[in-house]
Amino acid sequence: MWRNLRDDIHCVFERDPAARNTLEVLTTYPGVHALLAHRVAHCWWQRGWRYPARVLSAAARFSTGIDIHPGARIGRRFFVDHGMGVVIGETAEIGDDCTLYHGVTLGGTSWNPGKRHPTLQDRVMVGAGAKILGPVTIGHDSQVGANAVVIHDVAPGMTVVGIPGRVVLPAERRRITAHGIDLDHHLMPDPVGKAIQCLMERISQLERQVQSSGHAVRLAEKDCDSCPDSDPTLCAPHNSPAVLTPFLSDECKG
Repeated sequence: MWRNLRDDIHCVFERDPAARNTLEVLTTYPGVHALLAHRVAHCWWQRGWRYPARVLSAAARFSTGIDIHPGARIGRRFFVDHGMGVVIGETAEIGDDCTLYHGVTLGGTSWNPGKRHPTLQDRVMVGAGAKILGPVTIGHDSQVGANAVVIHDVAPGMTVVGIPGRVVLPAERRRITAHGIDLDHHLMPDPVGKAIQCLMERISQLERQVQSSGHAVRLAEKDCDSCPDSDPTLCAPHNSPAVLTPFLSDECKG
């Protein structure tokens, strides 16, 4: 218990530049208070003292705004920054060196008994307001962007953003500190917009190639109007991914 407490306090200085000294962390950081209460409540829970564990968990929630079920399994050096509104369900499992920001939910999508909450492997960072729902697994060294909703497994080392969560940021483009913390968790790139931009650029290239070959092809306005917005599937043979994919660059395909 004391070793875990020492590690929990030490990791705060690594991940929060606002932390100044140990006394300040111990007395003013609700994430540390909630985690300390959880470690005691979890010990009681494992020994079968279920009601006292729930009472302690409820008291910690009342004082910190962080709701951690005493049955949740949490590894070493776990840090909840700010923490208001964080919810961690009964069967959630969190590995070592994980970080959660305020408003994060590790929730369930079923009333059935058994495993129904997420598993976070080592060194996972979850941004503010993100929701990870169901018995999904977030691979080690992954990042979940702010306000993302994740309902599927995430491979190790990936960054996920959006609703539903999508993997969009490769590892070589992240800003990683010496302590392994991703500073780009606030970014919300738009993969759909990027794909459309790539298509427009490729269309322009093809038009220039056609014009330069002397076989200019002009599209009549009536042809553009033949695909009503109410039923875009009428033009599926011309706009399907199978037709467009061979013309995309490798970056756009990704």
